[in-house]
Amino acid sequence: MSKDNKIDQELVRQLAVILNETDLTEIEVEHGDLHIRVARNISMTMAAPMAPAVAAAPVVHAAPSVADVPIVAESKGHAVKSPMVGTAYLAPEPGAEDYVKVGDTVTAGQTILIIEAMKHMNQISADRAGKVIEIFVESGQPVEYGEPLLTIE
Repeated sequence: MSKDNKIDQELVRQLAVILNETDLTEIEVEHGDLHIRVARNISMTMAAPMAPAVAAAPVVHAAPSVADVPIVAESKGHAVKSPMVGTAYLAPEPGAEDYVKVGDTVTAGQTILIIEAMKHMNQISADRAGKVIEIFVESGQPVEYGEPLLTIE
């Protein structure tokens, strides 16, 4: 039991490092029966009065455009969403051809991109067959859990 706790503690530490590196406030990981959520408390009372005019405007503009994209994507086709927090890569290595491009036809189970999380490359597969009609992420872009990656028609 103490060995399992040590493994969980290391995972929690790694998740905390990701939180600090990406300025996220929360990260959640699920793998089988394992479910870990790490969150940090940022003094929102100090940040809110200081930044409503400066920081709130960009966040308000960014949030609706991100929120609007999945709605449009779901009405046109099926949005493939990120199963984890990490960094998305469209190609297997720098300089290589992207796994998929807009207009490509994919099969269920085909690798469509990679998400790096905690120095581990996770292949993300298409969960259905169809034509890629939109790609929402760029190579090297941080992604969050549930964020739309691309749309399959």
